[in-house]
Amino acid sequence: MHLSIRLGGIPLDFVACLTAALIFVQEHAERRYVDAVSVDTECTPLYSRLPNERLYLMG
Repeated sequence: MHLSIRLGGIPLDFVACLTAALIFVQEHAERRYVDAVSVDTECTPLYSRLPNERLYLMG
């Protein structure tokens, strides 16, 4: 999944598995620590994996 994040006006794009992306979005809805977040299926090899993605899967 493509996870698009805007933090302090800076766009950040990552690739994450569906579960990690959905947990990230859920945490954003609860805490609002980023300006905006969206998820779609348009992944490219140019995007890095979501940092510490595995930690979202351990909960």
